[in-house]
Amino acid sequence: MQHVVIALLSLAAVAGAVAARRRFVVVRVAGTSMVPTYQPGDRVLIRRGGRAVPRRGQVVVFRRPQPGGAASPGRASGLRRTEWLIKRVAAMPGDRVPDQVAPGVHAAPGDVVPAGRLVVLGDGPTSRDSRHWGYLPVSEVLGVVIRRLS
Repeated sequence: MQHVVIALLSLAAVAGAVAARRRFVVVRVAGTSMVPTYQPGDRVLIRRGGRAVPRRGQVVVFRRPQPGGAASPGRASGLRRTEWLIKRVAAMPGDRVPDQVAPGVHAAPGDVVPAGRLVVLGDGPTSRDSRHWGYLPVSEVLGVVIRRLS
């Protein structure tokens, strides 16, 4: 009986570790677009988002947009082969398009962010973000930054 209990506990621990790996990812920050919040080389813990839309003000990690702001052509088979970016959500679907982003998304005054899209901006002054490549499809978001690890 004791062997069965130990085997079940071991199985539960393995299942928990597998579930955690699917839910959380560690990403290393490259570049200066999020300085001073995150420095190049910082490691951050990401909670994978599933179907939830990130909230305004959260920092997200997402697949690099294709030219013209289009979604990436299909999912990469592995996280390591994908180029990821990190930015802060400035506006969500239904929010008014921020003035500094309006030219990049061809928005008129008072326009709102369309459904399924986000406006993301870097914290640093030289960030390439929605001002340059337009709206970010929510489907490209890997997850939300929970905390800095290093």
